[in-house]
Amino acid sequence: MRHRGGTPARRVVVVGAGMAGVQTAVALREQGFSGDVTLIGAEPHQPYDRPPLSKAVLLGKAEGSAFDVDFEALGIELLLGREVLGLRPADHALDTAAGPVPYDLLVLATGAEPIMLPGAEGVPGVHLLRTLDDAERLRPVLARQHDIVVVGAGWIGAEFATAAREAGCAVTVVEAADRPLAGALPAEVAAPMAAWYADSGATLRTHARVERVEPGTVVLDDGTRVPAGAVVVGIGARPATAWLKDSGIELGTYGEVVADDHLRASAPDVYAVGDCASFPSGRYGRRLLVHHWDNALQGPRTVAANIVGETPAPYDPVPYFWSEQFGRFVQYAGDHASADTMVRRGDPTGAAWSVCWLREGRLVALLAVGRPRDLAQGRRLIEAGTPVDPELLRDPARPLKAAAL
Repeated sequence: MRHRGGTPARRVVVVGAGMAGVQTAVALREQGFSGDVTLIGAEPHQPYDRPPLSKAVLLGKAEGSAFDVDFEALGIELLLGREVLGLRPADHALDTAAGPVPYDLLVLATGAEPIMLPGAEGVPGVHLLRTLDDAERLRPVLARQHDIVVVGAGWIGAEFATAAREAGCAVTVVEAADRPLAGALPAEVAAPMAAWYADSGATLRTHARVERVEPGTVVLDDGTRVPAGAVVVGIGARPATAWLKDSGIELGTYGEVVADDHLRASAPDVYAVGDCASFPSGRYGRRLLVHHWDNALQGPRTVAANIVGETPAPYDPVPYFWSEQFGRFVQYAGDHASADTMVRRGDPTGAAWSVCWLREGRLVALLAVGRPRDLAQGRRLIEAGTPVDPELLRDPARPLKAAAL
């Protein structure tokens, strides 16, 4: 339990009380760290999980999603409702609205924040969906069955549209690209998903850019006026790192903390984990910035192991995420950017199908719609780097693992 100066680490401060921050604090205790652990959160609420916000919490099926963690029993100090304003690495100190907080070791886990639609700030009825307060503001909107316009047909937009349709709202989704999930999946893979919107009773308008938002109306760049009792913006997120701008911490192309393969930031005694940090992947040969729950669950174990003095393997997970939308369970593992071959399993117009991406005869990524067994088996093949037979992969009646050579 030593930091880079060689002296015992007495106090670890974690900034960010989402999944990555909470799991880091818990992992430190699980791995035997006996010093002080302080968890700082900007929100006043007890730390909570975010995925239920777009589902159960939004629809009033749950009041919240607080983590089932006894922070007091674990000896984890919570500083909630505390905004962090800056970092002084040379002084080993954070600046907060309530004064400085010293640290021996610091973990940055501030996550990502949604991008606001330009010109929509302050317009009544325009919402984001990231926090518990956001979900609670939107819950009565759904209950009143407003006409809702969702800006962006990405993962969050699709999940919110699904919840709004379930609540009985009329939903129009406007997307600037030519298809849903344009930033996440190739055209030939994402195109069949457009039909999911119509099947659920939602209207999807592609090639549709928002010119401006007026109270009660979204005006598109072609002059179309779409009625909107409420507007929900889901056009992406950026790492929540603006407060690090003058700290000397190296930030990357997207404003993320540039971490090494053990999740160490550029300043001594500082780590970064979760949505706010990128890391080099030996598996994929490029730096990854992963804005998904599983990364926020796995990374903290590496950070904690480093802090307690173990020598963990480089952090190089197979990225994984899932989404529930329009009655379908969608899962993705890996990274298809470097693939040289794509193989389909099943009919993409049907209820259950998968897409496999290969590089040099090995599986590197997999999208599974309604085929969780494909995902589980494929993830193991990706992790192992096992060669596979593309022709055997094509047959959806065969277990995916049967394609291994």
